[in-house]
Amino acid sequence: MSDPAVRVDTTSQVPPYEQIRAQLAALIVTGRLGEGERLPTVRQLATDLGLSPGTVARAYRALEATALIRTRRGAGTRVAAPPARPPSPDTHQLTTLARDFTSSARALGAAPEAILTAVLDALGPERPRP
Repeated sequence: MSDPAVRVDTTSQVPPYEQIRAQLAALIVTGRLGEGERLPTVRQLATDLGLSPGTVARAYRALEATALIRTRRGAGTRVAAPPARPPSPDTHQLTTLARDFTSSARALGAAPEAILTAVLDALGPERPRP
């Protein structure tokens, strides 16, 4: 994995380790990071993001606790095999992702109605019907 597509917003109220965990989890769950794909080392990702290794290690530990990644000495950290069935959505994680998205959208000058429309459009055919 050369570019983890992980960014940390230092102005966010969401702690950096949680931002990293949520973004990597989303990349894994959506299949953008496939089974067996190697993640950067803790030290490398920390350097890339300008954070302490402890912050990245905390995010990796949280991902290991949910069985999304596995770390083996000498083999590095890799995306784990997907679970047999998808886990129930983590309400806290969904709220965190929604807050991050709405903060970014507001920074672009989007009105609340435009933000809601964008989310509903992103749901596509799964969009709830009034």
